[in-house]
Amino acid sequence: MDRPLEGRVALVAGATRGAGRAIAVELGREGATVYATGRTTRTARSEMGRPETIEETAELVDGAGGTGIAVQVDHLVPDQVKALVERIGAEQGRLDVLVNDVWGGDVYLTEFGRRLWEHDLEQGLRMLRLGIDTHATTSHFALPLMIRRPGALVVEMTDGTTEFNAGYRADVGLFYDLVKTSVQRLAKAQAHELRDHGGAAVAVTPGWLRSEAMLDHFGVSEENWRDAVAKEPHFAISESPALVGRGVAALAADPDAARWTGTTVSSGHLAKVYGLTDTDGSRPDAWRYISEVQYAGREADTTGYR
Repeated sequence: MDRPLEGRVALVAGATRGAGRAIAVELGREGATVYATGRTTRTARSEMGRPETIEETAELVDGAGGTGIAVQVDHLVPDQVKALVERIGAEQGRLDVLVNDVWGGDVYLTEFGRRLWEHDLEQGLRMLRLGIDTHATTSHFALPLMIRRPGALVVEMTDGTTEFNAGYRADVGLFYDLVKTSVQRLAKAQAHELRDHGGAAVAVTPGWLRSEAMLDHFGVSEENWRDAVAKEPHFAISESPALVGRGVAALAADPDAARWTGTTVSSGHLAKVYGLTDTDGSRPDAWRYISEVQYAGREADTTGYR
């Protein structure tokens, strides 16, 4: 089938930019109707202070051949999430795919790597709310609509594979580490609760993501991103958001997606299984590289990892 998600409805919570935006676009490319939610619109910005908007994401979904619907939602506000799901139910009568990609904690990057007692407590607790409470709240309201039909898929977006996150990530600190491991647990829990309804839940991690913010950090664009390798050699293993977007879209279109339920998979692994590549034709295996090269203190060398 050229458009395997034709007639399917997806909610990408946290679709303003980065992985969420790319996932929304790729779901649309496969024919889905995609509700793209977030806090930043053309008239309002979130604490992230970034210029990307949910309206732009919806337009990109339309441009890819899907139907994009932008809805401003703060996923920490239960009434807003409840109203969103009620709207989807009224307009579509179904919800097939939920992608929990809400995060927004990058604004607290200056706190990363500090010990618990050195961390700004208010900011740390805010990270937990942004990265865990939002996901749980959204699933709480969305799952009753999703289980009306078998085949529902929940995708919990995280950072790091199960193996990598088994060790404490001291470089990012307790709060970030707790958020990303908790998201993996959310996938496992929802896998259990959806099983009797014919649904599945999977945690997905991109590799080193060339998000809009990451490109700005290095002072490059997607067109000349390799210029940043001179400053950070390990950046050579990075991937565009399209890779994880394509992986999640393939997962959503897979009639046997339940084989992944309860697990955490990487964009690189999904690319291998589904025969996908990044926009430049490569297939980076970022987490293997990060474990075996970057975190092992070896000199940068992506040979065999792309």
